[in-house]
Amino acid sequence: MTDHNTSASDASRPALAPELIEQFSLAGRIAVITGAAGGIGRQAAITFAQAGADVVIADVGVEGLRGTAELVAAVGGSATVVPTDVSNRDSVEALAAAALDAHGRIDVWANVAGIIRYAPITEVTPDDLAAIVGVNQFGTYWGLAAAARIMAADPGKRGGSIINITSAGGDMPAPTLSVYAMTKAAVAHLTRCAAVEFGPSGIRVNAVAPGFTDTPMVQRNWTRADGSIDEEARARFMGMRAAQSPLGTTAEPEDQSLAMLYLASDASKFVTGQILRPNGGVYMA
Repeated sequence: MTDHNTSASDASRPALAPELIEQFSLAGRIAVITGAAGGIGRQAAITFAQAGADVVIADVGVEGLRGTAELVAAVGGSATVVPTDVSNRDSVEALAAAALDAHGRIDVWANVAGIIRYAPITEVTPDDLAAIVGVNQFGTYWGLAAAARIMAADPGKRGGSIINITSAGGDMPAPTLSVYAMTKAAVAHLTRCAAVEFGPSGIRVNAVAPGFTDTPMVQRNWTRADGSIDEEARARFMGMRAAQSPLGTTAEPEDQSLAMLYLASDASKFVTGQILRPNGGVYMA
């Protein structure tokens, strides 16, 4: 009779195959990440660096970028800092040029930069609309175009991986989030369009649609007017969000960055035009 509760000794377990490790490696690759001053973008920079990539990090928040660069260095990685306003096409093209000047090529481009503003549809201002569409939708579009142009033109290799960040908010309607949701739904379909257009050049285009993730973007829900944290409000809000998931939990930025690593790496070489949803099962497409 076999005792299924008895585990094999460490010595008898097969080692993880080097070729399997290699599938998830980004060693020797150049990855551009927007929105890298904090949150998911910052963690993506750290995770990609841990996987071996040299990262080029971009954001309008210069101090945040410097903090990310320090964290990348702490894990043994290399980060090139390029302050960038993704809503401005010239700024995005300058980012692409800086990455090319520093490293000679781009292998991975992650469009993470995004903003959110809460307002009922009847109270959204032209400035709100312009700002959110400018960063979330135009910023992704300009980044996608710049990355694909460079990847397709590189005679020394074929292809690359472009990762867009959409959101569960693009799948599920919610009050006061109409503009944000609209832009994220647009990014999801842009991802599919680009996958078809750039596939013949070997460029894969996918998106990650995070569920609720504990980042600075959502901390307004428990931050007092004076900037201090209301821990009771935080506990209530996080508990409410966790209860929406079959897993009974919420995400950390690393949960999203590991999904991005899969899409950036050769492990997903037959994956394109897909929306990967690390959302705890809150929405099942």
